[in-house]
Parts: sequence; C-alpha cells; structure tokens
Amino acid sequence: MGLLSIDRPRAMRVSDFDFDLPADRIAQTPTAERQAARLLVLDRAAGGLQHHTVGALPALLTPGDLLVVNDTRVFPARLRGRRVPSGGAVECLLLSRRGDGCWEALMHPGQRLRAGARVVFERDGRRLRGEVLARRFHGRRTIRLWTGDGSAVDEAIDRVGHIPLPPYIRRGDTPVDAERYQTVYAAVRGSVAAPTAGLHLTTGLLQELRQRGVGVARVTLHVGYGTFAPIRVEQVEAHRVAPEPYRVPPETAEAVGRARAAGRRVIAVGTTTTRTLESAYRAGAGELRAGEGVSDLYLYPGVAFHVVGGLLTNFHLPRSSLLMLVSAFAGWERIRGAYAEALGAGYRFYSYGDAMLIL
Repeated sequence: MGLLSIDRPRAMRVSDFDFDLPADRIAQTPTAERQAARLLVLDRAAGGLQHHTVGALPALLTPGDLLVVNDTRVFPARLRGRRVPSGGAVECLLLSRRGDGCWEALMHPGQRLRAGARVVFERDGRRLRGEVLARRFHGRRTIRLWTGDGSAVDEAIDRVGHIPLPPYIRRGDTPVDAERYQTVYAAVRGSVAAPTAGLHLTTGLLQELRQRGVGVARVTLHVGYGTFAPIRVEQVEAHRVAPEPYRVPPETAEAVGRARAAGRRVIAVGTTTTRTLESAYRAGAGELRAGEGVSDLYLYPGVAFHVVGGLLTNFHLPRSSLLMLVSAFAGWERIRGAYAEALGAGYRFYSYGDAMLIL
C-alpha cells in the first residue's frame, strides 16, 4: 500500500526542493543498452541505498508484484519550417489537438507570429501548411494545419516532424532518438514527451520479470509539455498540474484490484503511471476502475498514495512537480540523501539518464 510522507514542512516553499546539479550530469544521449542504465534502489522505510543496474530488476522485485507501465507513444511533435511569404525560420511544438482539429502549440519566434500568420513545414519532399489562429500565454498559439494534397495531417506530421527531445538535451534529434526516445511497448500515439522511466525496459527484461512471477499491466497517459513546465509560484501547494488524458483498461483495473486485495505491491513505472493509477482511484471513489479520464492530480509531500507501493523513476529536475511527486512518495529528506548519493557516485540525470527504484 502507499505511504503518507511524514516529513512535510508546515509551509513548503518551492526553493526548499532545489539542489545543485553540474551540467555534465545531464545525460545528452541514452546508454548503449537500455537495461545497462544504473539503478539506485531506495528503501523508503529504512532509508537504505543499493547500487545496481536496471537489468537486476527481476532479482529486486518479488513474485506477485504487479508492474504497471504507460504505453503512450511519442509522436514527432517538433516542426521546423518558415513563414510565408517572408521565409523567416519558424519552430513549432505541437502540444495537444483540439476538438475542432486545430492544435495548441508553442511557436518561435512568438512575438512575430500573430493571428493570420502563415507557415510551411517541409522535410524530405513532404509539406505541411499552417495558419496561426490565436495568440495565447507564454508563447502558446492555436494553429490550424493542413496538407496541400488533402492527405492525412497525422501522416504528414510523422514525415515532417522531429522527435521532441526535452529542452535540457542541447542537440538536434537523430535517427537513434526515433527508437530510443520511445518505450519498447509504446502503442498509443499521443505524447510530446516520453514516459522516461520506461525507456530502460526491454522486451527480454519484461519477459524475465513475468517468468519470475511479476505481473505486467498497462495504462495510457499522454504526456504533455506540462511535464517540463516550471513551477511559477513560491508555495508548493499553490502549483497546478496541467491536465492530461488517461485510460485504464479493464484487465489492468482487475489486476490492480487483485494485487491490492492480496496485499501485493503495485509498482508504477514512472510518474505518469503513478498519476494515472492514483487519479483513477480517486475518480472511482476508493476503487480503481477501468475507463478514461483526465488527470490534473498534483502529488506533493503530505498527499497520500492509495495504490502505488513501489516506483521506478528517473532523476528529476530541481524545483519540479516530478521531484515533488517522488518526495511525496519517499519523503524529501530520503530523496535528498539519495540524490546526493547519486551525484557522488556519478549517476546521469533526467530523461536519458539513470534510474531509481523506490520500494
């Protein structure tokens, strides 16, 4: 079962969750092999730390545990093109599709892209056209996309677009990223960022876990740009998490229900899976039910976990909502100590970095 953090300060400030991270610890490329990433294991009850690799997961988990993954698929949401007719360079990051077929997007250079501005994105002979319909806040725009030949917009995005690597990876995407910035079980298109804890898992490793008696189940939560959005308030509790759509399949709801009834652990792979499970539990009024929903659940120290009993996750940004989540799960002092250990031992941080298992 989940654990209520016991070290919540009376008045938490975002600055309390800051730490120094040398730039050379931010992974710019993935490990040579997925499961070769280093793994720091934290016992949240006793505070003990162990050093392993992700490939040791079958030995670290217990038969009967249920591992839950997020099977969302990242689409090439970063578009590069030019203004029409001036030819000035334009970059567009698609965030979410609206019900009318238009998109919410981040566009650069924002100050020049007013309503009515026309753009064209091209790559390898494929062309996608766009028109800015409205200006929003923090550089956001509403944009309409179409193809000149009437073919599917999604197919054109797949041909023209680039993998939307996080802003702290300071290089352009390569063909390697098309495979490595995607989980091996990615199935449902819709994310602009990968559920990065799952990047370490392989088909073979999942099979080893099943052979050991560890169950594997899936949920879907489409990761939005909000996962990188900075917290713009001073008080931790005042922050709000951007809503993201999720789905819990019937077989997953049943598997989680059986595990919880038997007192077995539900191990979430990543913060997105954690938010999905905990959101669905709250939506089900104390029972995790199958179905679709939208999660804007913000988990920070002092908020209870009802479903998740273990968490496989990466190392997160200072002052971020993801750091708040893992601190809520294990306690900030435990996490602070674990991060100091990881820094001292040379672990790599963020999306392409190493991993942490909290039990």
